[in-house]
Amino acid sequence: MSTSFIFFSGKGGVGKTSMACATAVRHADEGKRTLIVTTDPASNLADVFEQPIGHQITPIEGVPNLWSMEIDPDRATEEYIDRAMAPIRAAFPPQIVEVMEEQMSGPCTAEVAAFDRFTDFVDVPAQNGQAFDVVIFDTAPTGHTLRLLELPAEWSRSIDQAAEGSGQTCIGPAAAIQDAKAKYERTLATMRDPARTTFIFVLQPEAMAIKETKRATAELAKLGIHTHELIVNGIIPPEGTANPLFAARAEMQAGYLQQIEKELPLPARRMFLLPGEIKGIARLREVAQMLFDGTRAYAISAPDPTPAVPALANDGPQAVLPHILPNGRSRSVFFAGKGGVGKTVSACITAVWLARQGFRTLLLTTDPAAHLGDVLGVPVGAEAKPIPGMLHLWAANVDPKAAAEA
Repeated sequence: MSTSFIFFSGKGGVGKTSMACATAVRHADEGKRTLIVTTDPASNLADVFEQPIGHQITPIEGVPNLWSMEIDPDRATEEYIDRAMAPIRAAFPPQIVEVMEEQMSGPCTAEVAAFDRFTDFVDVPAQNGQAFDVVIFDTAPTGHTLRLLELPAEWSRSIDQAAEGSGQTCIGPAAAIQDAKAKYERTLATMRDPARTTFIFVLQPEAMAIKETKRATAELAKLGIHTHELIVNGIIPPEGTANPLFAARAEMQAGYLQQIEKELPLPARRMFLLPGEIKGIARLREVAQMLFDGTRAYAISAPDPTPAVPALANDGPQAVLPHILPNGRSRSVFFAGKGGVGKTVSACITAVWLARQGFRTLLLTTDPAAHLGDVLGVPVGAEAKPIPGMLHLWAANVDPKAAAEA
């Protein structure tokens, strides 16, 4: 039996990792040798499984037949350079080797190294000679994943051009990486094969998640990779609507659920918003039961319609303003955090507030998903341009692909 591959993708914070881990536990419990790998530099697999994992294939405690690995971009880059340079170091003097190593020290090499490690699990999905029945990829947020999957075609062109010219590319000597080129092409062929590969997009019934899923499925289709299924996550359960806040969100979600059915006509499974975090093997088995069997693993009691809301600690604006106000000179303010926590909205609110105070403000995003335009309600491109109706505010998207090609 050949190995099956399942890819989980979607906007940051929609629950990709939780759904991927629950699926991995389910397949392992069915007796299939299962490997779950993450390509996300901000991996949460160790947190969800509640055990150390790291940059090596690691058995998951309490789940026979399940292994996991978190690809470390830095270590993957070191390993890739060592493999690519090994024959060069043996054949050329140190001065030439030093020049070639310098040429491989940029972000181009880091990109190919991450993809190279990822393709290892598609090309030879085995450990110690024993093949895996299922390999699950918990990918980075959509924009990063699209960039990852677009790279092989670019590298193939780069290798072919270098072979006809200097023989050197930013990912190593062309002659030394021809075998890698063939491996990448085999990987893409497998990913395009619906008999072996399933792409699942996880999304929540919200405008930006729907838009990003539509864009991503269209971009994958251009690569010959087709989406096969959706998991619509975080739906407010019926008993939750006794709470006014949840009732309002449920009403909002109802419209978006209809939009998903209309604009993303794919097989879809729905998951309710659950109380508590999804972490630990017992919890993952409960979630897998809901996801695969459509059952509730436990009852959720109706909430108090007028619950007491604990006061949140708030240092107030006076504690924050010194960190964002220019005070006579330019200031850079960075917003960072886990996917889906509200970085983009917080950055936009801060930028608008600063502009209204009269400060000339430039709002930038380095996220390939680039949601600034969605939040501001106007198109935002690669060139910094003023935001209509907002004096003193400019915005731009930094496109990693365009920047790499510049």
